[in-house]
Amino acid sequence: MDELEIFNRIGVDGFTRLVAAFYRQVPGDDILGPMYPDDDMAGAEERLREFLIGRFGGPQTYMEKRGHPRLRMRHAPYRLDEGARDRWVRLMDVALDESVLPEDVTVTLRQFFHGTATFLRNS
Repeated sequence: MDELEIFNRIGVDGFTRLVAAFYRQVPGDDILGPMYPDDDMAGAEERLREFLIGRFGGPQTYMEKRGHPRLRMRHAPYRLDEGARDRWVRLMDVALDESVLPEDVTVTLRQFFHGTATFLRNS
């Protein structure tokens, strides 16, 4: 599936459901929770949602607000070892399952998330 078609298939609603399902899990998580400031959880959710929408063919709001994603640079302050990577992937997999998106979209997003999480490991 062409990644840039995903937005046309699931729209803002699909990404909103997915990202909300992910962030509902984060505050209580013993590995990921401490990486997120309590007073900016809504901001983190908004940034991920806007990034994904733009990355997968939707409006480029993230780029307009924040410029190039520079994912490695933005994640550099956090210790992202194999355990953090695996936990992030597990929570996102649960969110993908909960969001009930079209199967081909889910497969493509899951591959993207697993690969990107591996790429962002820094320790």
